[in-house]
Amino acid sequence: MTLDLSLERRVAIEAVTLAARLCRGVQASLVSDDTLAKKDKSPVTVADYGAQALVASVLARALPDVPLVGEEDASALRAPEGADVLRKVVREVTALDPSLDEAGILAAIDRGTYGGGAKGRAWTLDPIDGTLGFLRKEQYAVALALLQDGEVILGVLGCPNLPVSPGSEERGAIFVAEKGKGATVRALGSAEEQPIRVASLADPKDASFCESVESGHTAQGDSARVAELLGVTAAPVRMDSQCKYAAVARGEAAIYLRLPTKKGYEEKIWDHAAGLLVVEEAGGKVTDTRGKRLDFSIGRTLRDNLGVVATNGALHDAVLAAVGQVLGYSS
Repeated sequence: MTLDLSLERRVAIEAVTLAARLCRGVQASLVSDDTLAKKDKSPVTVADYGAQALVASVLARALPDVPLVGEEDASALRAPEGADVLRKVVREVTALDPSLDEAGILAAIDRGTYGGGAKGRAWTLDPIDGTLGFLRKEQYAVALALLQDGEVILGVLGCPNLPVSPGSEERGAIFVAEKGKGATVRALGSAEEQPIRVASLADPKDASFCESVESGHTAQGDSARVAELLGVTAAPVRMDSQCKYAAVARGEAAIYLRLPTKKGYEEKIWDHAAGLLVVEEAGGKVTDTRGKRLDFSIGRTLRDNLGVVATNGALHDAVLAAVGQVLGYSS
């Protein structure tokens, strides 16, 4: 039986759109040219908390019985040293939702403390994926997904700085994927959706691939060796956040590699759930570096997986073989 997710879909798009508007406002008013130079991450902290408060409150009003696995909790905001950030969060949130007060904002943020698991439904949210991309005024994402019994059934990926279509001057795209119903993109603030598909490449030599800008997020040297084994000559497309999943889903790149950088690191479910479904519903494939399906059923992390490989599907086996060779194990 096909699930009717029309309510969940509408509410998720509304929540991500509202959060993207807040992020844009914070970026415009609080991020200056010397923010990075001063290593001042306070603007993204304000946006992180504010986006989670808005998303959590929208979801709670419409679907109060569905818990949320979120990246943030409000404990730091309740501490005396968090007073200035809290004041800014309240200002930004109430400008978009005047029904919320300070207590309501803190309570909404704390809805994100659910531990996840294999039974029932839960949302998972990364309110700002791509901290440094946000501060550089480059790519970042608001990533929201709905899980049922550990499977991703709905994904909404808001990319406020990404062109609506490749080469377009218009920026601000929302990608939506529903299990078994394909993937689409719409302009931020628009209801018109266009279907998206992965690139129809069968030869890895013709492929381009995405990886993180930050070397701490993926082993870029290993990625280069994988590209060499595959015969890829195009320079990698480096961008922050789950926008990389969006790039694969609409054919701008055919491969996204997130290769392990340190032993024991566990990927967080909110960093991959929405992007995974967008790629899969656009015709692609996502596994870990050993070819295992990403397991969202065991809590807040993907502790049974190692790294991530996302492709257009046709190239997946070849990419896994090259990754296995570079990392020293069979794919």
